[in-house]
Amino acid sequence: MTLLVISPDYASHLLPLATLATEWRDRGERVVVATGPATAAIVESFGFERVHLQLGRGSNPGVIRAEEQVAEEDASLRGFFDATRLGMVETLSYQARERLTDLMWQPVATARAVLDVVAAVRPDQIVVDHLAFSARLALVAGGVPFADVVLGHPTALPVGDEVYGCPPEWPAAFGGADAGADPALAGGRTTDVVSNHPHAWFDSTSVVRPGAEPEGIAGLRELCERVDASFTAEWNAALAELAPHLPPSTSAFGEHGDLLLYNYPGELADPEREHLLPPHVWLGSAVRAEPVDAEVAAWLAAGAAPDPTPDHDPAPAPFVYVSFGSFLSVRSDVLGRVAEALRRVGVRAAIALGSGDRSDLGEVPAEWLVREFLPQVTLLDAATAAVTHGGNNSVTEAMTAGVPVVVLPFSTDQFAGAAALERTGVGVALAPNTATVDELAEALRHVLDLPTRDPGAAGRLAGLAASLRETPGRARAHAALTGRG
Repeated sequence: MTLLVISPDYASHLLPLATLATEWRDRGERVVVATGPATAAIVESFGFERVHLQLGRGSNPGVIRAEEQVAEEDASLRGFFDATRLGMVETLSYQARERLTDLMWQPVATARAVLDVVAAVRPDQIVVDHLAFSARLALVAGGVPFADVVLGHPTALPVGDEVYGCPPEWPAAFGGADAGADPALAGGRTTDVVSNHPHAWFDSTSVVRPGAEPEGIAGLRELCERVDASFTAEWNAALAELAPHLPPSTSAFGEHGDLLLYNYPGELADPEREHLLPPHVWLGSAVRAEPVDAEVAAWLAAGAAPDPTPDHDPAPAPFVYVSFGSFLSVRSDVLGRVAEALRRVGVRAAIALGSGDRSDLGEVPAEWLVREFLPQVTLLDAATAAVTHGGNNSVTEAMTAGVPVVVLPFSTDQFAGAAALERTGVGVALAPNTATVDELAEALRHVLDLPTRDPGAAGRLAGLAASLRETPGRARAHAALTGRG
């Protein structure tokens, strides 16, 4: 049996897809990954076959830097990073405008290349990244059955009256009356959300009713509707050339495979959306196995506090894992405020700096671990809490480890994901551009002491982690596609 995995040339996309594919590999089945050259080493590390397939102009082998991209992608990334400094609406608007040009790179030629790969590999099952639009276009045009994996928050596939790119909800820190330096955000969100946290930054003004959207969100939705129309026209033009017998799409962002695999815990999903979803499976998470990192292992061992009773292993001292992922680590100005909050709380930290500037962290205590890249799964397994940008890989890996989070969302579906964490009580969400050191410190104290401050949320998190560990996403994916447990 052969599984074909189709992925963009980005580590953050390939890693969870490859992790799902390990279930096939471990059962002695063939796995072929179609992707670009930047992630070839990742494919090799999993022991998979690789065939060349370039789905876009950009790439990311693990830590992304604008200067390492082709000229057009360099300018796009720099514009995106600048937009994140302005606020939620500005960032989402920038991303929406970029989608007018970068969603399908050379769609007809790329689609034909995809179909050539399918013909050469002759797979029994195909899984494709949901955001690999040209690849999904090819499979639709070719009448090839496939499952697409929604690697981000479930709202990445809009349903009902949702519009791709405009979050259906966002955290209280972005939508309440106290929206800090971004007055355009004051007073609105698109759904009813009531905070579970009785802290100073959550008050009665955080409860906002539908229809109270600020002007910025209304303009964003209108822009996203224009992008949807433009993208659908582009999709249909390519589809007409590839398969003129097929009817046009009414909304290309709503297109999907025969089966949807959500890389997300169903326990965190909005139950009101469930009846609107196409055939789907909640994978929960795609937590990968990591090789032993000797320096990290030594750091973890050095932080273990001796247990007074000789029959017990040393108890690990609390620490917070911090990462803004491969893209948003460039926002080391925000990491600097997080570092100061950690110093005030007096807790150890492991910080994945990525492409950020170490000097922005200020004085780094000797007991901290700071590197460009850190083994995230390993550290989350031992952490007491985490600080994250809210990327779906980071969120689902933290939930699998049973680690509560402080989430500072910057872009895309991170806002809806942060709202879900806030709503269920397993995280505290703050606006990265306006959160003060005092607010960050109090949020850290809350998640570090979650069992005392919110026992119900701590219990839900422990139950979720147990469920995700008992039946990993890779096993759920294999059962869904093959019918075999």
